[in-house]
Amino acid sequence: MKPYNYFLNQETINKKKYDALRAFFFEKLPASEVSNIYGYSLSSFYSLTRDFRKYLKQEHEEDFFFKNISLGRKKNQTVELKDMVIGLRKQNFSAEDIVGIVNAKGYKVTYGYVYKLLNNEGFARLHRRSINEKIKLKLPKLKASASNMLEFRDEKFHSRSTGIFAFIPYIEKYGIDKAIENSSYPSTKSINKMSSILSFIALKLSNVKRYSDDDMWCMDRGLGLFAGLNVLPKSAWLSSYSSRVTKQMNKDFLKSIHNIWCKNGLLSDTCNLDFTTIPYWGDDKHLENNWSGKRNKALSSMLAVLAQDPDSGIIDYGDTDVMHKNESSVVLEYLDFYKKNQQGSQDLKYLVFDSKFTNYHRLSQ
Repeated sequence: MKPYNYFLNQETINKKKYDALRAFFFEKLPASEVSNIYGYSLSSFYSLTRDFRKYLKQEHEEDFFFKNISLGRKKNQTVELKDMVIGLRKQNFSAEDIVGIVNAKGYKVTYGYVYKLLNNEGFARLHRRSINEKIKLKLPKLKASASNMLEFRDEKFHSRSTGIFAFIPYIEKYGIDKAIENSSYPSTKSINKMSSILSFIALKLSNVKRYSDDDMWCMDRGLGLFAGLNVLPKSAWLSSYSSRVTKQMNKDFLKSIHNIWCKNGLLSDTCNLDFTTIPYWGDDKHLENNWSGKRNKALSSMLAVLAQDPDSGIIDYGDTDVMHKNESSVVLEYLDFYKKNQQGSQDLKYLVFDSKFTNYHRLSQ
């Protein structure tokens, strides 16, 4: 590229602001003329001039347009970073874990930097750890960034969760993104409907079993990118959003997803039906006791029903609001759901469930 073409194509936002404000304040051009030249609405340009005047009234280390670049890390920061990396390794965090934690604290480090530092300090490679061992690791107190809609731009960042991007082609292929957009799920002031639902999907695809405490997942830029966010929301936001989702919203969404499976021939003529117990560890006065096969005892819990296609493994239907008094009717509720929403060539012929799933009266029906 020739030097002339380089400067011709440098139409960045900061350069546009600089040229527009210089034309107004230095060259004394009228605001209406400047806004027309640089593509601003008149009100937007006046807002820009107001922000610039406000900036000049205060003292700032950084210029309004240009960032002061200081090469290398400050000496004290280098010492702090080194101590932090060594301290985390002594707590049995891997180099990959350390990169995520350190970057979450505002440093910009790479895996290569951490690996070389640990190697120079004489640390041996960690043995392969089980999932339970990793869960027991006590994370340092982290300051997570606020979750916002992502402004897409060229940048590099480290992520341990790039595998979830393999699901994006399937989400698009089967129109699941459109089903989310057309659903009745709510949005928030800062996060739209699509990113809200994709945040939950990102956690599920990442095998995060509980999000009662802010964990490394709310620091991972890769998980955030999957949902169209800088980072995923914290647990308080997830809990707050969940409380706004109603049973009818979920049921309507299941209907649209069911139609997608049928249209694409992904459901066979057979369905497995079974109950599952979801333990509840809070105030359980309003819950019934249900038998948990995993714990070999009855405990206060929510009783849920799942409908699974045996060939594809797809969970086609679910309900977490099953009570003892209506257990036997669940099979009919699923049949109503299936038949009323059938839009494909497949047709349900066989239901597979155990002897305690329903009673003889419901079987005759």
